[in-house]
Amino acid sequence: MPETRIPPAAGDAKRRAETAVDASLPGLLRLSHDIHAHPELSYQEVRSAEATAEVLEEGGFTVTRGTAGLPTAFVAEAGSGPLVLAICAEYDALPDVGHACGHNIIAATAVGAGIGLLPLVDELDMTVRVLGTPAEEGGGGKVVMLEQGVFDGVHAAMMVHPWPTERLEATCLAVAHFDVSFTGRTAHASAAPWQGVNAGDAMVIAQVALGLLRQQLAPGDQVHGVVTNGGEAANIIPARVTGRFMARSRTLDGLGRLRPQVEACFRAGALATGTEVEFTPLAPDYSHMVSDPDLLASYRANAESLGRRFTLDDEGAARPTLSTDMANVSLTVPTIHPLIALDGGGSVNHQPEFAAACVTPSADDAVRDGALAMAWTAIDLAEPGPLRDRLLAGTR
Repeated sequence: MPETRIPPAAGDAKRRAETAVDASLPGLLRLSHDIHAHPELSYQEVRSAEATAEVLEEGGFTVTRGTAGLPTAFVAEAGSGPLVLAICAEYDALPDVGHACGHNIIAATAVGAGIGLLPLVDELDMTVRVLGTPAEEGGGGKVVMLEQGVFDGVHAAMMVHPWPTERLEATCLAVAHFDVSFTGRTAHASAAPWQGVNAGDAMVIAQVALGLLRQQLAPGDQVHGVVTNGGEAANIIPARVTGRFMARSRTLDGLGRLRPQVEACFRAGALATGTEVEFTPLAPDYSHMVSDPDLLASYRANAESLGRRFTLDDEGAARPTLSTDMANVSLTVPTIHPLIALDGGGSVNHQPEFAAACVTPSADDAVRDGALAMAWTAIDLAEPGPLRDRLLAGTR
């Protein structure tokens, strides 16, 4: 195993956590590689969720499956102390490109952190919950779990997310995911096009309107999407055309202002062509994120002791923008969501090359380092002192 420098605070506990993580590392890497080899989309992560839960159960956690009415969600718990920590595991994949966001690593690091803490929960006087959280990629599993009370009584929450560079936090944008459908009437595109009502034209007009709207968007606002069905044949006026879109803003309030502007573009397409337009939300809205500075400082110190460096943060480089349902948790519970680097060979998340990088030796190093950094951060927050007191008091 790589040589590490144990941070001075709670040194003995951190050595024991490191021993536990390293003893479990072969199994953690098997889990990471197995999830990667069998990508499953949001709310369909049957194999991945069960594989993750089984490793925790075999390690000594008590696992409750089907949490919050979600078949691929679970809660794995150990300890009974008053300080409750949630470590979030994600395992859903993306269409076509599989685990190009490294959720296989997220699952393995969460399991590893939990296993590292397992021998210590009683002396740390804490409860550790590893949460299996499905459907981060557009389904909002954590939001559903939050609304169903799964995070009630939790004093802190954490996870790490693979990225091409080491960053303490990202700019997490609030986002709405939705489908749009235009309905018109078919006709022969050559013999009698005037008898048709062209849903494809409605989508084109809407996309042009969105393109023009971008000039007036507030800084940080974004709109993007794809046409999921553009018609059946070139010689048939399309009667139904559908698309999948995302609208993002820096805050939930900003998203509330952006949404009607975006919807107006689609309504313009319907008005101009005589079609009907329908909007279908795909998930609860994701919020902006507020990271807990004390937890983040502890994570940084622990990650640096493993050789991780946050040069871009120190240089004031712009934070990457992304959206995550962990952000909703952060508005209720002190939360961190740092980005852990792996060598993607110049690729970025959501590219097939990044998916390939998520089972390389660099990715395996991220599994160990992410698990250890979170376990050591948990030990810091559990130690008697101002941070533990603040978390138990529920103050931010």
